[in-house]
Amino acid sequence: MVSILSVIILLGVLIFIHELGHFLTAKFVGVGVLKFSLGFGPRLIGKKVGETDYLISLIPLGGYVKLLGESEEDISAEAEDNQKRSFLRQPVGKKMLIVVAGPLFNLLLAMLIFTFINIWGVPVLLPKIGSIQEGSAALQAGLQTADFIEAIDGKVVSRWTDMADMISNSEGRPLKLTVRRGDKVQDIAVKPTLFTVKNIFGEDEKAYKIGITPAPETKTERLNPLRASAEALKHTWMVSKLTLLSVVKIFEGVVSPKTLGGPIMIAQLAGAQAKEGMIPFLLFMALLSINLAVLNLLPIPILDGGHLFFYLIEAITGKEINIKWRERAQQVGFVLLILLMLFVIMMDLERLNIPFLQDLTKTIPKP
Repeated sequence: MVSILSVIILLGVLIFIHELGHFLTAKFVGVGVLKFSLGFGPRLIGKKVGETDYLISLIPLGGYVKLLGESEEDISAEAEDNQKRSFLRQPVGKKMLIVVAGPLFNLLLAMLIFTFINIWGVPVLLPKIGSIQEGSAALQAGLQTADFIEAIDGKVVSRWTDMADMISNSEGRPLKLTVRRGDKVQDIAVKPTLFTVKNIFGEDEKAYKIGITPAPETKTERLNPLRASAEALKHTWMVSKLTLLSVVKIFEGVVSPKTLGGPIMIAQLAGAQAKEGMIPFLLFMALLSINLAVLNLLPIPILDGGHLFFYLIEAITGKEINIKWRERAQQVGFVLLILLMLFVIMMDLERLNIPFLQDLTKTIPKP
């Protein structure tokens, strides 16, 4: 029950924010909005206010905003006095702005969530040594378990991640560590060595390290609104890059498509995070919101990125792409999207470890 309720809240918020971006931007630039729907398919409930029909539809896996003059049929049916408010009659810059507003609102939501969490307070690892690797640079330099590293080359460090980044970026030059050991503070020189480590995609990469791991000691770090916002922007950018890189790695064959998750996996994760508390649930929402934004910007017909691609061609050539061609491309994109959705649902069912479902999914060809 918790999983069902949490995924309804999660997807409802993400879809609403995305479509709200399209809706508000269309209103701002003077384009009429005929429908604002959460979900696809047959209408469940709704209310018409002015020219806009606000509704909840049967299939909850998405939503849409229908603009005035969005299709060829709308154009032919429009009265002359509505031509100025027609979407397709707008300059290409305004059309691109309306399209990109959905993903931008999802990124903005993630930034707001990260900002709130940073102000609320997050646990961070202290720069205290938990263990030392045999034969490592740290052991040779005389570092000991429970040493607290206060500074590197005179620069104060308060978090383990900051210290690790400074060591990694040293390029192997000797570092002066200011170490507190009990009641005494001393400087210890250590020269990082080059290690081969696995990144999050399982690929080998080189990194400078000194061979230490953190002690399980944390502190709650609360940031002022200005710094919290700056950190939120940095986190949003990092997760966006990682999401896009993950897509590239899937096409390169580095990451298996089986790692993709569908609605069942999202429901399980949402339920698990909701049980952990408000902050983990909000963090999961922010990560999923960024994923939704980045994937929506891919140049695939029917997605926002596909529309942007067509409008970019229009902006470069100065000519509109034939509506029928665009509609055919969107139909192809829709079929591809359905096939992808079926694939990730099959992967979700396979993860459930139910013998009948596993046997069923084995009979379905996989890429």
